Amino acid sequence: MTKVYFTNLTKNKLDKTVLTDMKRCIQKTVTTLYPKTSFEVSLTLCDNAYIKELNAEYRGIDRETDVLSFPICDFDIPKGPKTLGDIVISIEKATSQAEEYGHSLKRELCFLCVHSTLHLLGINHEDDEESRKKMEDMQEEILNSLGIVRE
Repeated sequence: MTKVYFTNLTKNKLDKTVLTDMKRCIQKTVTTLYPKTSFEVSLTLCDNAYIKELNAEYRGIDRETDVLSFPICDFDIPKGPKTLGDIVISIEKATSQAEEYGHSLKRELCFLCVHSTLHLLGINHEDDEESRKKMEDMQEEILNSLGIVRE
């Protein structure tokens, strides 16, 4: 079972059921690709200013974004949990995107968890149209399997 460590750097209180669903999304994404491996993932909620700093520092893009993934997994470790990496989500950006897309904040946060976990696992949507479609299909399949659908 994948262990998710959560940190909230904002003053926003996140409903416990939403946090539970976010963790379930991360765990389901991992077990979809690695059903017999235990991982550890760090999940951090922040504001736009914080994620903008990270985006500028690590990607050279000086603007806020919804989510950043920092993979650090070493798949050669023979035993014990493997540190998969860090996920950082801007609650402000997620909130505005949920409004823009017309679905709940829970659905947006869960989508971002699945999306970023796939990145931690080496799945990329920027290579070509086929990889983008594959990633989109995986995201929808995982979210649907957990009952997290567009409202």
